[in-house]
Amino acid sequence: MSSLDLPGAVAADSPDAPVAGHYGDPYGEQRRLERGAVVDRSHRGVLAVSGPDRLGWLHALTTQDVERLAPGVRTELLVLSPHGHVEHQAVVIDDGSTTWLLTEPDAQTGLAAFLDSMRFLQRVEVVDETPRLATLGVTGDLAVPGAVVTAGREVLVPRAGLTLSGLPIAGHDAWEALRVAAGEARFGLDTDHRTLVHEVGWLAPAVALDKGCYRGQETVARVHNLGRPPRRLVQVHLDGSGHLLPARGAELTVEGRVVGRLTSAVRHHELGPIGLALVKRSVPDDAELVTGDGVAAAVERDLSSPTQPVYLSALR
Repeated sequence: MSSLDLPGAVAADSPDAPVAGHYGDPYGEQRRLERGAVVDRSHRGVLAVSGPDRLGWLHALTTQDVERLAPGVRTELLVLSPHGHVEHQAVVIDDGSTTWLLTEPDAQTGLAAFLDSMRFLQRVEVVDETPRLATLGVTGDLAVPGAVVTAGREVLVPRAGLTLSGLPIAGHDAWEALRVAAGEARFGLDTDHRTLVHEVGWLAPAVALDKGCYRGQETVARVHNLGRPPRRLVQVHLDGSGHLLPARGAELTVEGRVVGRLTSAVRHHELGPIGLALVKRSVPDDAELVTGDGVAAAVERDLSSPTQPVYLSALR
């Protein structure tokens, strides 16, 4: 059963349109999610990497130290370009025989193609399990029947016979509202082809600074040591006097000069209209930002260099 088939379901905005954004009570669903609920995230990608060389192989290709990743431990990894820009991002968990990579919607195709191109003589196999397994977001102490893999707050279940009946549910918009409130960047929304890990707060959750060589490592080390990434992700409070949120991707200006763009915008049940924005590093925290459609935005906090992973910290 799709979440869009449930009573009151309203489709989420792109790229989450394949699942329900809400069921008629957006703010109530956010509060429910904070207490414990299930969110349909079945549009996310799922890759299974098997074979005896899988962890050492992924360790060599990515930013994360996964060579000795213990079964059941959730972490994140990135694939960088030779110049250090983020090309792929995934949640990763190993179950002792298979390493599972969870990606943004449709991003598994590009990641799988890259991994396949780098297999050479390694004893590994990459399989796209998205058609077989659906991702659910789960908070609180809820137990999901039929769970195959659990990666923190994400649970994989078979698509065949999937049902949310009998479980407290919340729409994907609630998940997004809590993500933005927690200040967590989302690949493809809050990033672009120029993104460096230091700009969006991914150094702590997804990069091991003391591991061996990998593509893009020189840029990571240089920016880490100099501390001068060209941009930074910030959380902003948006003027709520209008009835519409500014468009995602809207330009941000200071005194008419473009200094960045709004990457995510939500209405939070306690904080009101908030968003994430990528702005030039030189933009001061007290700058009077204005979106392209005339909405004022004020910087709440810098998200580029957290000391530890947050991962929907509002739900802990």
